[in-house]
Amino acid sequence: MRPSQPITVNVFVLSPDTRSERRFDLSLTVAQLKSKLELITGIPVQNQEISVLPSEDATQPLCVLADDSRPLGFYGVHDWQVLKVTDLNPATSFTGQLSDTSQVEKFELSEVEYAKRQDTVLAYKQRNKIGRFADKPAEESQEPQDVDIPVGARCEVESTEEDFRKRGTVRYVGPTEFAKGVWVGIEYDEPIGKNDGSVKGKRYFQCPPNCGVFVKPERVKVGDYPVEEINFDDEEM
Repeated sequence: MRPSQPITVNVFVLSPDTRSERRFDLSLTVAQLKSKLELITGIPVQNQEISVLPSEDATQPLCVLADDSRPLGFYGVHDWQVLKVTDLNPATSFTGQLSDTSQVEKFELSEVEYAKRQDTVLAYKQRNKIGRFADKPAEESQEPQDVDIPVGARCEVESTEEDFRKRGTVRYVGPTEFAKGVWVGIEYDEPIGKNDGSVKGKRYFQCPPNCGVFVKPERVKVGDYPVEEINFDDEEM
């Protein structure tokens, strides 16, 4: 028993502006096929030349559907072959113009005109204070505080350790580059500090290593504080 012949075929339709997958009845005549392809590709029937290719990257056609009266099956078209539709007279159609954006007049606005519009992303961000239009947190005042701590005065620095007094001499009072506000630079009597009077490469005063420290004014008490020798061996036997 002979196998039945297919009555339809699945093909790719390729034209300058379109690419699609279609199913056609093999009994369609080439003329009828062209009428259908005009709706798909936009190429008028009289301008069409239909070539059958084995694949989309093929350069040589298997055949050309040249006889409008012949059925599609006459040309032996198989599933997943390509029907390439060429426009023989593109001047009378829109072939190629649908994908050519160079001829499209562009809508352009100057920055000034764009800024005046109220229906833009920029206007939305301004109204809702988003991004660079958001309210900035109030910065701390950069005005020098009125601090009554004279340079050269003896002082004691507040400590969280009971019976541990940090005494030294005020060496600097004023603003710094490492933090905002007014800071007090102190030279401790003992090496219990954090620096030598400089922070991040900026020197504010000179003292031995680990004797310098910077604290906020409210932690400093000025007075007649004599030098106290700290015995670091008290807890050792």
